[in-house]
Amino acid sequence: MKSIYTLFAFLIILGTGCKSDSNNTSSKAENSPKSEIENARALPGWANNATIYEVNVRQYTPEGTFNAFAKHLPRLRNMGVEILWFMPIFPISETKKKGSLGSYYAVTDFKAINPEFGTIADFENVVNQAHTLGMKVILDWVPNHTGWDHVWIKSNPEFYTKDKDGNIIDPVDPGTGESWGWTDVADLNYDNNDMRKEMISDMLFWVNDQKIDGYRMDVAHNVPNDFWQDATDQLYAANDSIFMLAESETSDHLNNGYFHAIYGWGMHHLLNDIAKGHKNANSIDSLLSIKRGAITQGIYMNFITNHDENSWSGTVSERMGDGADAFAVLAATFDGIPLVYGGQEEPLVRRLEFFEKDDIGFKKFEKNKLFKTLLNLKERNKALGNGSYSSPIIKIGDSEHIYAFMKEKDGDKVAVMVNLSNKKQQIRLSKAVLGLTNLFDGRKVEMGPGTIKSFDPWEYWVASNR
Repeated sequence: MKSIYTLFAFLIILGTGCKSDSNNTSSKAENSPKSEIENARALPGWANNATIYEVNVRQYTPEGTFNAFAKHLPRLRNMGVEILWFMPIFPISETKKKGSLGSYYAVTDFKAINPEFGTIADFENVVNQAHTLGMKVILDWVPNHTGWDHVWIKSNPEFYTKDKDGNIIDPVDPGTGESWGWTDVADLNYDNNDMRKEMISDMLFWVNDQKIDGYRMDVAHNVPNDFWQDATDQLYAANDSIFMLAESETSDHLNNGYFHAIYGWGMHHLLNDIAKGHKNANSIDSLLSIKRGAITQGIYMNFITNHDENSWSGTVSERMGDGADAFAVLAATFDGIPLVYGGQEEPLVRRLEFFEKDDIGFKKFEKNKLFKTLLNLKERNKALGNGSYSSPIIKIGDSEHIYAFMKEKDGDKVAVMVNLSNKKQQIRLSKAVLGLTNLFDGRKVEMGPGTIKSFDPWEYWVASNR
């Protein structure tokens, strides 16, 4: 699938090619799925009310090491973080690297540690401390490509995509046939079965030997589905309570049981559009209807920033202005699993350099109280559970600019209202909101149907019965 010739065949007939080499297997972008029962993939119980927190080790502390990051673990647990997603921790390729330090996603060895971060013993210590505090650790894995210094380049050049002259190439956009511009990495050839086996073996090393709790799979949408079937079958067999997140918005990744969660890109882009005044709160229900209809199981990850968005698209304040906190509240309480990017609690008000050292510079933690309130609420209130542990959104009022909803489960209740505009707005409640307490001022809430509530620009309101 990853050869140039196969790529063009794919674009023409939406099929997949197969090389004649006996070590190769056809890449099935469209697989015949198993039955729905066979593909059932329940979210692990430990993730039922969890929030993901993305850790950029290089930029997290002045030292940029595992040991320095470990000092933040008690603070993060107190804030309500349950899942730590570590950006790639592997050695970085020197050949064709970008900037002075290179990209985390240009890996030279999937079973080694970036020496800038420390040793494998240091990483083991972080994992152990996180587990002791009740947190889980997932690794950012890069299955689509490697750095040009990866051990496979010399030992197994057949593992890589080549042009007509036999030269290894960087990844190609399947939509255009042109390079993505990721010149610091070499594209892996998923027609090669031996490469697939080595990739899965390396994944299993971290699950079996280092006791990690799952993966975030980079560029998962560019990797064939039949690989995900093989890889996740083996990973779940090794540990059936791991958590799997795909950087994709491909419904098959959930429906076929490969992953528990995929990216909520649609929601993310919609929130950016609302922040700019291009769309309004009503658009959320339309999107929600489409997304719910696309998946039969699994969840979307909701976020207002991450490492890519911060470095390449702009900070939260650049994209969302004064509405940043309002959108953070919505992302933390909406359907799906929320993501907090390391530094949001400071807050992070500049774009971090991607290929250079650029310390977040934690000092004030001005947003810590907000995130602690939201993440602790998610932990303790069943109504905000993830996936099958959750409950559906119940709209409690209609407004062009205020998104208002309630969630209920096993006696737990949460009500949320957020003004997603830069002007004062009002909403008339269509349902009663009773027996709750406002999380931000401690006042009891008793509002019947027909109640009119006013909101200042970007004002948010969250109430709960526990």
